[in-house]
Amino acid sequence: MAELDADLLIIGAGPAGLTAAQYGARANLSVLVLEQLAPGGQALLIDRLENYPGHLPGADGEVKSGFDFSQDLYRQAESFGARFMTEPVLSLAAETTPDNTRCFAASLGNGRVLRALAVIAATGSKYRTLDIPGEAEFYGRGVSYCATCDGPFFKGKRIFVVGGGDTACDEAQYLSNLTGAVVMIHRKDRFRAQKALAERTLKNPRVEVRFNTRMLEIRGTGSAGGGHVSSVLLERIDRGERYEESAGAVFIFAGTFPQSSLINQLGVKTDENGYIITDQSMASPVPGIFAAGDVRSGAFRQVVVAAGEGAVAAHSAALYIDALKGEAYT
Repeated sequence: MAELDADLLIIGAGPAGLTAAQYGARANLSVLVLEQLAPGGQALLIDRLENYPGHLPGADGEVKSGFDFSQDLYRQAESFGARFMTEPVLSLAAETTPDNTRCFAASLGNGRVLRALAVIAATGSKYRTLDIPGEAEFYGRGVSYCATCDGPFFKGKRIFVVGGGDTACDEAQYLSNLTGAVVMIHRKDRFRAQKALAERTLKNPRVEVRFNTRMLEIRGTGSAGGGHVSSVLLERIDRGERYEESAGAVFIFAGTFPQSSLINQLGVKTDENGYIITDQSMASPVPGIFAAGDVRSGAFRQVVVAAGEGAVAAHSAALYIDALKGEAYT
C-alpha cells in the first residue's frame, strides 16, 4: 500500500474532532487533526459546562469551563498519539495512488497536500447573523456573538440578547453576572431552549425577557470605524409597535449554519439546511468520508452528542481502514 501522511485525517478540532482523534489513535491508527484556529471549537465559548455527564463542581463549587474541557480533550488525544496541525484546508479531493489505493488529498493554506485513507469532517458550524442595519457596522464595537469573549467589556451596561435557544439562555445567564440590566428578546412566544435552561432564565431577576419581539436595527454614535452601539430599534410583532431603546451592547444568538462546503466538494449528501447526512455509523454515502458533530444532520446539538458521534465516526473509520488494508477482523 502506498505511503500516506496518515491513516485518518480529521478536519476540525471541536469536541467531535478531538474525541474522534482519541478513539482513532487508540485503535492504532495514524491520526492527523487539522484545525485552522484553536482546539475546542464552539465549546471554547462555554462559560460553565454543567451538563456534561460526570463533570461535577469541584471542591470550590466551580464547574469546568469549555476552554478547560477542550484542553483536556486535546491533551488526552495527543497522549494517545494523535498529531495536530494548525492550518486551514482549502480543498479536498479523492485520489487513487499508483498502487491503486483509494485515498483523499487535502490541500492546505501553506501549499502542502496531505493524503489519508479516510476523512472525518468535524468542521462544525458558524453563527447566523440577523442581517439588520448596524449589525456589521458595529461588530466588535458593541455587537458580539460570544458573551464569554466580549461580555466583560460591558460590565454594568444595558445589554440586549437576541435569541431563544440553549445558547441564548446560557449566555444571558452569564451576562447577568456582569450587569443587572439584561434584556432578552425573542421573536416567538416562548423559548425553544431546554426546559431547565428556559425556566432558569425566566426566573433570573437580572434578565428581562420580551417575547414576540424582534430587533430591526442597531444604532450607534460616531462612525462604524470609531463609534459604538448606543441604541436599538425594536418591534413588538403581535402589535406592530416600533420603539427605540438605549443599549450598551447587543449579543446575537440566532442559530448556526454548517461548515460543509469543503466536504461538499466530494459530493456528499446534505439536508435542506446544508448539514451532512450520514447513517448511524456516521458514514456518508461516499466511502471513506465520515462526519460528526455540529456539521452533521441531527436534532440535538450538544457537546455530549458531538463527542459521542466523534467516537462512533472514529470506530467506523477504523473498520473501513482495516478493510482497505486487508486487516479486517472476520
